[in-house]
Amino acid sequence: MLNVAIIGASGYTGVELARILCNHPQVCLTAATSRQYAGKALSEVFPNLRGKTDLICENLSVSELCERADLFFAAVPHKTAMDLVPQLLQAGKKVVDLSADFRLRDVSVYEEWYQKHSSPEFIKEAVYGLPERYRSQIRNARLVANPGCYPTSVVLALAPLLEEGIIDPATIIVDSKSGTTGAGRSAAVGTLFCEVHDGFKAYKVGGVHRHLPEIEQELTAACGNGVTISFTPHLLPISRGILSTSYASLTSAISSEKIRQLYLDKYQNEGFVRVLPDNCFPATQHVRGSNFCDIGFAIDKRSNRIIVISAIDNIVKGAAGQAVQNMNLMCGFTEDTGLEGAPFFP
Repeated sequence: MLNVAIIGASGYTGVELARILCNHPQVCLTAATSRQYAGKALSEVFPNLRGKTDLICENLSVSELCERADLFFAAVPHKTAMDLVPQLLQAGKKVVDLSADFRLRDVSVYEEWYQKHSSPEFIKEAVYGLPERYRSQIRNARLVANPGCYPTSVVLALAPLLEEGIIDPATIIVDSKSGTTGAGRSAAVGTLFCEVHDGFKAYKVGGVHRHLPEIEQELTAACGNGVTISFTPHLLPISRGILSTSYASLTSAISSEKIRQLYLDKYQNEGFVRVLPDNCFPATQHVRGSNFCDIGFAIDKRSNRIIVISAIDNIVKGAAGQAVQNMNLMCGFTEDTGLEGAPFFP
């Protein structure tokens, strides 16, 4: 059994990690940290975990943590991770970091969008944790930077088209919608029930969302040339889920059949990517609680554009589930271990 710990267990990502890990046959969850809830049972903080774990939330030092586990999930805010993760690595531990601190390969880009980086020497070592694209590197990594939720939904949808030169990278527009868990668990007026219920709004409009450079980094890697996109996120009045609708101009005439075959070939061995049949499009309720990414598309012949729609659960494939998928690869477990369940429905 592999001993694992969650650093920062009091948020939505933390509880989702605990839910998945409590049912994982190859690991033992040995610590869950929280300053806010130190001394309280994790199942008291999150009653859905009653009968699944008897862990007590603790506020532990790094040296105390290192005595408890061999692999750590760092579910802490940006800046906190960049100070914590190097200490764990220097102690010989493996880390899946769920913050943005090690996702961007260019330190100057990170510092432009976030803050000054205190551990830039570890960025080159970090592997971007999108298994469908970086599986072999993840297997040999000791530090994996778990992708953001919006980037996961967009990159899986568009990378195959960019790799084959099917779309013009200068024409990409992405319209994404997320459930309110994407804003975190801290109280904020903008995510209060009365502020969200029966409403639908855009936010971070005008190319200012922090996931934008991450999306462009990975689309550029797929394309081979610099990619700049228009990206607008929206807040849905639901608890979890992301639906991303991406638009791009086709570089030449191509049939739907050929594009569908491209997706099928690309993802035929990917257990967590489901390419949907003709005239069938993803919906958040069909991936809820699962590690799946559903992808569907249509060609608009009038405008010579393709519309690609993808759906994920933002706190599973967009966070905790993908983190466990990465852990499985890092530790030599079967990749879908602990993640085999079908989505919730309804």
